[in-house]
Amino acid sequence: MLRKPIFIKADNVNLLTDVINGTSRYRLPVVYISKTYYGEDPVDIWKLAGRLKGVAHVLVEEGKWLNNRIRRQCDDKNEFNGAIGVYFPNSAYGHKKYLYRAYDGIDAVLSEKVIRSVIQYCNAQMMDKLYTWQGVNNALLRDRLSTRGAELLAAETEKDRVAAEVDELIESVDEDIQKLKKQVEELTRANEILTYENQGLRSKMSSADNMPILYLGEEEEFYQGEIREMILDAIAEKLKNLGEKTRRWDVLTDVLNANDYQNIRDERERTVKILFKDYKTLSASMRQQLLELGFEITEEGKHYRLTYYGDGRYKTTIAKTGSDWREGKNIASVILKSMM
Repeated sequence: MLRKPIFIKADNVNLLTDVINGTSRYRLPVVYISKTYYGEDPVDIWKLAGRLKGVAHVLVEEGKWLNNRIRRQCDDKNEFNGAIGVYFPNSAYGHKKYLYRAYDGIDAVLSEKVIRSVIQYCNAQMMDKLYTWQGVNNALLRDRLSTRGAELLAAETEKDRVAAEVDELIESVDEDIQKLKKQVEELTRANEILTYENQGLRSKMSSADNMPILYLGEEEEFYQGEIREMILDAIAEKLKNLGEKTRRWDVLTDVLNANDYQNIRDERERTVKILFKDYKTLSASMRQQLLELGFEITEEGKHYRLTYYGDGRYKTTIAKTGSDWREGKNIASVILKSMM
């Protein structure tokens, strides 16, 4: 099994696109690692490939320049900008996508999520017996028993001529059969012990994502603390409509105080409104501030496209030259309503 990643280049890009399009499947899961916005690997690919040796194929985009070609061949279904996709051989599992967010420690977080999803998938599969050590041993034992049985049958047909040889062979076969039966029993007991141990490990892994009070869903954070702040925002908004000294007011206020609510959105909202106030054109400083807020900026004819943290669900367009004073206000409103 490969311990090193497979680099996707121009001459073997179909190896990846066939997996993404579902036209080619492998016996093991396929992990696809795209380059980040700055052309870097989102995780330590060599360490990840080493840890997944024998249980997954690790495919790595050689350079960001390949992205457009891959997206064309996959109808934009591929991962990009540092996202990692895990494609499972069993179509019932589909595939999992893990987005890259630029904050300290994201490489370790992404690696562990990918490794955990692959191991959980492998643990859940019904393995062919010949893929296990016990299965191979039992198959060899059955072959030996079958061979001995054939030898015995052949010997019995010549019993009159080789009676002495047959008696010796039967005695040898009986001894071998008893030894082999004992080995099968020992291997079966060992397998039962390993099965119970594996069940315990699966139970621990399946509860690894549990969080106090709430469970995190599948959405990835765009920046550190984003999801937590959104939940606290919702609680703070709810408090505005509650009377003080009620049970709900006391509980929700306690949650806000215990979680050091920073109200980050207010600061980001002020920044967006200031940026687009009296918008005329996208200056260099404005571009830099938008990048710092998490927007990807691309040109489309007479417009710019703003994509929030590279996620195609959250995007809008702005004219390269503002037409009137209301345009900037409208753009800010769209961003705040649908993206923050």
